[in-house]
Amino acid sequence: MSYPPLLESTKDLRISWYRTPVDKEVLHELLQRSDLRAWLQVFGVVGYLVVAGAIATYFFYHQMWVLFAISLFAYGTYSCFIGSGCHEFTHRTVFRTRWLNEFFVRFFGLINMFNHEEYLMSHTYHHRYTLHPEADREVVLPQSPVMRVACIVQLFTVNLYSQCPGSDGFYQRVYNTFRTAFGKLPDMDAEGDPIDSQLMIWLGLLYQAHPEERQKAVWFARYILIFHAGVIVVALATQFWLLIVFVTLSRSLANWLKAPTVFLQHAGLRDNVADFRKSTRTVKLDPVTSFMYWYMNWHVEHHMYQWVPCYNLPRLNKVIKHDLPEARGVWAGFKEVRETWKRQQSEPEYQFDTPLPEPRAPATAAE
Repeated sequence: MSYPPLLESTKDLRISWYRTPVDKEVLHELLQRSDLRAWLQVFGVVGYLVVAGAIATYFFYHQMWVLFAISLFAYGTYSCFIGSGCHEFTHRTVFRTRWLNEFFVRFFGLINMFNHEEYLMSHTYHHRYTLHPEADREVVLPQSPVMRVACIVQLFTVNLYSQCPGSDGFYQRVYNTFRTAFGKLPDMDAEGDPIDSQLMIWLGLLYQAHPEERQKAVWFARYILIFHAGVIVVALATQFWLLIVFVTLSRSLANWLKAPTVFLQHAGLRDNVADFRKSTRTVKLDPVTSFMYWYMNWHVEHHMYQWVPCYNLPRLNKVIKHDLPEARGVWAGFKEVRETWKRQQSEPEYQFDTPLPEPRAPATAAE
């Protein structure tokens, strides 16, 4: 299959997105970034991981293995959400002070093996052309919700190699980082055919369109490898082997909660529409998980107004809730995706058309 150059595909592509109207004064308030709120977010996330890690360490050294396993499971349940923080810092909307966003996108990126240079290219297209496949292949529908037994086991333990919905394996992430660090970046051949997997196809199109970004990605991939080599050296020197688990494996531990919440952002919905309410899904979560997820469960709201800081998304939801589909919980959302997927096996062109509420007067003040 031949893929046209990305800049050619987007040259005349203009999407008139529907966004729920918001009063200008209210929107201005919602767009305000706060260093205080940002520090509370960062310290809250990091603080949880430090405390959970300390508890796990105590149980480990006292050979209380059942309690160690439980505490490590609790640590991993939220440590794997660090990538959501990387996503938010890529948007540069968390801190009011610009250099703090730049610092933390790199700091969390090193820990999470998250190459923000590659991601920034991809995510810019994802927001500008959400689920229009000719210009956004960060997410391509349909997405399969099928999970094999090996996948489920790894989601509740350590995801070493399985490509589960919403979760990539440790092996794939390390392999891709090495590949980028040594300049083995994806590209397209002379006929425009892909040379690798779906992800590599997309990265190949991005690098073809933006060759100036290649070296930036190469250098950050090298920094990631140097950082984690340092973690291993420190663990060897101090005999504190849990450091490798708490840092290098942090993204791969207990992905059971993260995987479905990330997967539900767009899975089972419609592509090629100009309405985020039909291509994006908001998911109801408990306050703690929403906080650790950097409020990305409010995903329709995030796509409608991507410059609203994550900690203001719950308030944005209250303002535009009258115009949004009813939010579903994780289980209800996953069930919806599975039903859609089953129907698509016999009707490949079928896409779930999210019911929309009747138009009503908007709220006039942020709560």
